[in-house]
Amino acid sequence: MELQGIEREAVTRWLDRHGVPAPVEFSLVSGGRSNLTYRVTGADGRVRALRRPPTGGVLSTAHDMSREWRFISALHGTGVPVPTPIAYCDDPEITGATFYVMDFVDGHVLADRDSAGPFSREARHRAGIATVECMAALHNLDPDAVGLGDAARRDGYLQRQLSRWQKQVHASGAPDLALLDAVHDALAANVPPQTTGIVHGDFRPGNLSYGLDGEVLAVFDWELATLGEPLADLGWLIATWEEPGDDLPAVTPGPTAEGGFPTRDDLITRYRSLTGRDLADLPFYVAFQRWRSCCITAGVRARYQAGHMADDGYDATERADTEQRQAHLAWKAVKDLGLV
Repeated sequence: MELQGIEREAVTRWLDRHGVPAPVEFSLVSGGRSNLTYRVTGADGRVRALRRPPTGGVLSTAHDMSREWRFISALHGTGVPVPTPIAYCDDPEITGATFYVMDFVDGHVLADRDSAGPFSREARHRAGIATVECMAALHNLDPDAVGLGDAARRDGYLQRQLSRWQKQVHASGAPDLALLDAVHDALAANVPPQTTGIVHGDFRPGNLSYGLDGEVLAVFDWELATLGEPLADLGWLIATWEEPGDDLPAVTPGPTAEGGFPTRDDLITRYRSLTGRDLADLPFYVAFQRWRSCCITAGVRARYQAGHMADDGYDATERADTEQRQAHLAWKAVKDLGLV
């Protein structure tokens, strides 16, 4: 059966040269909305994961496989759990794009509300606390000490992020961007002072793998990783963290409104105790992340509608409605902060 994004014969030969014996079985792992992830099973029965960009609609500076590879390679063996890196292919002739292969971590990803089902209430609480502990471990690392000191510029992170996502959402062909432009302008005019650390860029339960005891087994999806203000990661986690009875929807679906998970305040308190960071500007970063989420989902929807992503049940109409709600919430957030 044809599998979008994989030239079976060429990739199989390459994998065989890098320790994955033929014949190889491939299957698409559902859930990713940006880069494509495949389950790769070699003749030895061992399962690996292969990551590559979407098959079209690739935006400037996005979907950088070398970035993902560099970060997981640098972080492997630190206190931040990542899959074991296996091999990187820098030859786009093999399957139409660069890609890399890593170990397949067989855990539970808390990607939607139903995903919490197998976890006890105690394990759900532990999963939430373990999530923020893992984030704190990342943010406490010295980029120079792990070989990432030159991975990106160390200044102007928020300014670059605002410029990057503004350009990319316009380049994606997404419609109805006037409200997002207004939020962008309000944020850009009021950027707070920044520090520098390692930033994942999409740190949330949907990008982590857990054991049924709630411990974090691995952090995935490093395509947005860079050096910058760590509070951007915490702002994203808080913006995605739903609680029972919330009036405001989270920026991305997750399970945390189910019973047992810690509250947003619990996460913030644990993060502060582990990092000692001043969190006075956290509301700004939550507002920024609501805006950024709209830019990301608008770009993803444009790629699906253009046929550049694999068919995994993505509902473009539903996502368009969600984008509009989130755009209005981002506007409300900057108003509540007194930025407009």
